[in-house]
Amino acid sequence: MRRVVRGFWGPRQEPVETLAERWHATLDRFTGLLPAAAAAAEAGAPWTWRTAPASGPAGTLRPPDEASLRAALRTAQEADDWSAGNGTSLRLVADTAPGWKVEIAALAGGAPQFLLQSLVATIVSPDDAALPDAGLLTAVAEVWHPDYGDVSDRAVTAALKKEAGFRIGTPSVGWVAYLSPSRATRVPPALEPHSRHLPDDRGVLLTLASPGDVAAVVAAYRSLGEAGALEPLPQPMTRPTL
Repeated sequence: MRRVVRGFWGPRQEPVETLAERWHATLDRFTGLLPAAAAAAEAGAPWTWRTAPASGPAGTLRPPDEASLRAALRTAQEADDWSAGNGTSLRLVADTAPGWKVEIAALAGGAPQFLLQSLVATIVSPDDAALPDAGLLTAVAEVWHPDYGDVSDRAVTAALKKEAGFRIGTPSVGWVAYLSPSRATRVPPALEPHSRHLPDDRGVLLTLASPGDVAAVVAAYRSLGEAGALEPLPQPMTRPTL
């Protein structure tokens, strides 16, 4: 099964050192949550991650510590003349066990007025694998502090476009969703039983459906949209969250 775990936010300028800390925490959390995906036979062995640049040679990070991540981020910046304003783009692909694929890409650290910053993890797993979707999205929320996020797949996105008027670049939901604190205050009462507030006022996690239950996701999207919880950030954007 293929799913994406995503977080989106507005302008938030950050140096390489801060981005490396966030990346390191993300990789640490994901590898801890996905032990079955590890290529190494030895339990707890460090994962190998490879950079996947748009051009130029790939690099290898083993283990991916903050020093190697700072170097990878600086290399990405040097290859992109627009990184200072738009953010630094980095994509890492893990060496995984057969039947698995884990890829994480982020555009972060910039302050563009019309381009969202983002973290998108794509995970392909065997059909019988049970993935900790809520845990993965919680990791993204706690590490990157996005405005909103979700766990979904192509079927969910297609249904939201066709049945609920969803447009790419606007807030969405999947079978699990995350909303920043200001959005969390707009969650309708009917969905409160499905919500879990994160510590330190970091927003709310909503478990809205089981994977594959597209109709329930569409219904939740409509309900949240009517309540104002999925209002897009005003453009030109001036802040990271609503």
